[in-house]
Amino acid sequence: MNDSAPVAFGWARAAGAGLTFRHVTDADLPFLARVYASTREEELAATPWSEAQKAQFLDMQFRAQHTDYRKNYPQADWLVTMHGGEEIGRLYLGRWQAVHNVIDIAFLPQHRGKGFGTALMLDLLDEAAAAGKPVSIHVEKFNPAMRLYRRLGFVTVEDQGVYDLMRWSNES
Repeated sequence: MNDSAPVAFGWARAAGAGLTFRHVTDADLPFLARVYASTREEELAATPWSEAQKAQFLDMQFRAQHTDYRKNYPQADWLVTMHGGEEIGRLYLGRWQAVHNVIDIAFLPQHRGKGFGTALMLDLLDEAAAAGKPVSIHVEKFNPAMRLYRRLGFVTVEDQGVYDLMRWSNES
């Protein structure tokens, strides 16, 4: 199997927005680390650390997260999100027996707020509804995407401190 080949899911809205996907390879780790770091920029801006300290912290955190995700969700789809042939984000998706779980979805800052996340999430919800499954996602309480998830019908089912476990159901 060629992991760098495009992956087709039949996600009409995502395709209409120009999004394509391919499986993550080891060569993508620097890009994925950049995506991860971009999700922490605002949080780290308030720290008195030097740029080198921030970079070291982000690298350590990314490696820990990546290792944890791969260990705990080995059967998940690990995807690079692309637009016009350019890598713009990541999507980690678990399709379990009882639930579809968005393990992680993130876009580089210049690609946020353009409707890509909405298109992708609507397609994921349609897929889950067709399978008769709910969708879950852990969202940091201060994440601006929380508004999108609520607008799409996700509800908080568990407060987990920094994160809310949110769930969407076709029956909601």
